[in-house]
Amino acid sequence: MPDTPPRPSVLFVCVHNAGRSQMAAAFLTHLAGDRVQVRSAGSAPAGTVNPAVVEALAEVGIDISAEVPKVLTVEAVQASDVVITMGCGDTCPVFPGKRYLDWRLPDPAGQGVDAVRPIRDEIERRVRALITEIAPTARV
Repeated sequence: MPDTPPRPSVLFVCVHNAGRSQMAAAFLTHLAGDRVQVRSAGSAPAGTVNPAVVEALAEVGIDISAEVPKVLTVEAVQASDVVITMGCGDTCPVFPGKRYLDWRLPDPAGQGVDAVRPIRDEIERRVRALITEIAPTARV
């Protein structure tokens, strides 16, 4: 029986952890299931997840209405194999041996659901590509 490879872990980071990083974490959890460990956090977390983001994800069958923005910690970065930043600039701590990606995406803050949909769709596309790379046997 072959050894099971360790489960990769991904941390999505944006400033408020109320939009982009929440969508990315939700898509990765939804599409990869338990094959990938998923975290999200913000350098300056908002009080709640953006309602337009909640609505846009509900349209594609993903419920994040119970999610709460979380603060970015050094421990979360250290525990992750891949750290994907989305507009948090230099506030994300950098550690040797971690893989860092920066996904430049529009910020959905203050936008209605019509403006959030294209951001959602681009995040889904990028998450599917990420799964193919880090957990290729997951259904995508």
